[in-house]
Amino acid sequence: MGSGRLEAFSDGVFAIIITIMVLEIQVPHGDRLEDLLPLLPVFLSYALSFVFIGIYWNNHHHMLHTVSSVSGGMLWANLHLLFWVSLLPFATGWMGENEFSSVPTALYGAVLFLAGVAYYILQQTIVRSQGPDSLLKRAIGRDWKGKVSPVMCLAGSIASLLVSPALAGVIYVALALMWLIPDRRVENVLRTREA
Repeated sequence: MGSGRLEAFSDGVFAIIITIMVLEIQVPHGDRLEDLLPLLPVFLSYALSFVFIGIYWNNHHHMLHTVSSVSGGMLWANLHLLFWVSLLPFATGWMGENEFSSVPTALYGAVLFLAGVAYYILQQTIVRSQGPDSLLKRAIGRDWKGKVSPVMCLAGSIASLLVSPALAGVIYVALALMWLIPDRRVENVLRTREA
């Protein structure tokens, strides 16, 4: 089986997750600008999660373009990833509604950590199934960003509980910014293959 169905299903799940998150933002009962202020933490948590989901969607899309055929293990590894990413609306809502307090912010980091681990498992499942000359293996190389990311999520979660939710927020934003810098590894390998 090709990767088209897997990618289409995953795209649908990512789209639903974003839709659920935006529907959680309640419209204020007022027509003044000040009526929006109580929604600021909810909006900020939504914006951060939107960026993370965009990062996952973008990298997932590129990763699947290296796949020549889909195995059963890939299907389950992909569902595992989607499970953790699908918990982001809950963690996002709880964190925003409680104005980035300690436990909800720690849970947010824990969900990001588990999604990062699941992404790594999917990536390794693809590499193993595609063989030693896997395009994905060539593209990711040592994958320092992929290995550092879950550590940063875990550090943010622990920092929220032991130090400050604000420090956790700084770590989460730094992680998102690290991934917003375009990562052309997969594109470069695919371009080389086509040439």
